[in-house]
Amino acid sequence: MGMHVIKMPDIGEGIAEVELVAWRVQPGDEVKEDQILADVMTDKATVEIPSPVVGKVVSLGGKVGEQMAVGAELIRLEVDGVGNVKGDAPARPAATAPGPAPASSASSAPLTSSPPVSPEGGTAVAPVLSPSTTSKGAPAEQAKQPVVARAPVAPTRPAGDKPIASPAVRRRAWELGIELQYVHGSGPAGRIVHEDLDVYLASRGQPMGTGLSSAYAERHEEEATPVIGLRRKIAQKMQDAKRRIPHFSYVEEVDVTELEALRTKLNTKYAAERGKLTLLPLLARAVVLAVRDFPMMNARFDDDAGVVTRHGAVHLGIATQTEAGLMVPVVQHAESRDPWAIAAEVSRLAEAARTGKASREELSGSTITITSLGALGGIVTTPVINHPEVAIIGVNRIVERPMIRGGAVVARQMMNLSSSFDHRVVDGMDAAEFIQAIRAMLESPAMLFVE
Repeated sequence: MGMHVIKMPDIGEGIAEVELVAWRVQPGDEVKEDQILADVMTDKATVEIPSPVVGKVVSLGGKVGEQMAVGAELIRLEVDGVGNVKGDAPARPAATAPGPAPASSASSAPLTSSPPVSPEGGTAVAPVLSPSTTSKGAPAEQAKQPVVARAPVAPTRPAGDKPIASPAVRRRAWELGIELQYVHGSGPAGRIVHEDLDVYLASRGQPMGTGLSSAYAERHEEEATPVIGLRRKIAQKMQDAKRRIPHFSYVEEVDVTELEALRTKLNTKYAAERGKLTLLPLLARAVVLAVRDFPMMNARFDDDAGVVTRHGAVHLGIATQTEAGLMVPVVQHAESRDPWAIAAEVSRLAEAARTGKASREELSGSTITITSLGALGGIVTTPVINHPEVAIIGVNRIVERPMIRGGAVVARQMMNLSSSFDHRVVDGMDAAEFIQAIRAMLESPAMLFVE
């Protein structure tokens, strides 16, 4: 038998280190050739690392959430024949047989023989880059705990270890306002039974059968969630944007009554052959036209070099919420697309982002961004600029409000645009004039189709 060490591969694009976001195997597992061993993250997506050999996992070289340098030891396998380790050192036995991993995570030092927390599988799609999902540790083994007639002040089992109870017990616990995490189980494998609920109630000094209201029950649970993977990248990017960019926001209300009427007519006539239009592609077209007169908005600021680059091409970022977190797929060359083409591309990119199939190229290179919370858009928002851009256009929800037109009170559909700008590059007057130009086109939507 020999020892085969797999090192962190060079992902390319000058990346020196990556984040380990998920283990697909654990010590003691048998591994086939091309089987996925781990997911690692670069920027906004994950890459699957396959095994080039057949073998048995001896040790893992890091823990989930750790930054690993390219060339660092990722995993060690026991293989038939001669491995790639000089001298073929004897294989180390796995700390546990295949099965649930212990609750404590592995040491961050390479070649630990103790298995780290074993995450459940990831969502990355081979071979392209894909958004990661948050990994969960494998539950720890739970020894049977004796029933103690006192109210516990801390959970009776490790965090993340789900209490075992029948549906009837769970329902009764809910009605009584009891958190099962705090109840000792006297049944097989620590299962919580009705008698355990009685003991817990008695220990709290509650009379039996009083029907404690769950609405007023004390709650003590806590859940610690590591900020890793895509969520860590989002946090770092938002923090970096707020730290480096002096934001200022400008809010203006827009009467979209005529725009909505036009959109309805266009959908009635062209939806079957061109697809339906939402507000977003019409706003996108307005942004494309407005930056012709305000090129400083369609720009990227390299503040390290002190250089602002204005772009002729409008690579429009569309902030998109996914299960993995916020992503910004990019409509390349939005200036060359009509509203229907923009709508189709936005739909395609949003689906790719939500299903984890968006490539790195589709998630980078934007020059200006639109963000919208749809029906949850609120009255006013203060969007964070997508660094290194200098402007972001925020869309709030449409509401019908009474407005005065020609001396009469009439119902109009109103919407706020809440936009943010980099004050190092964009002056307040320029920002106001830019938003007013967009407003003028949205309130007279025929202008969207006039060159």
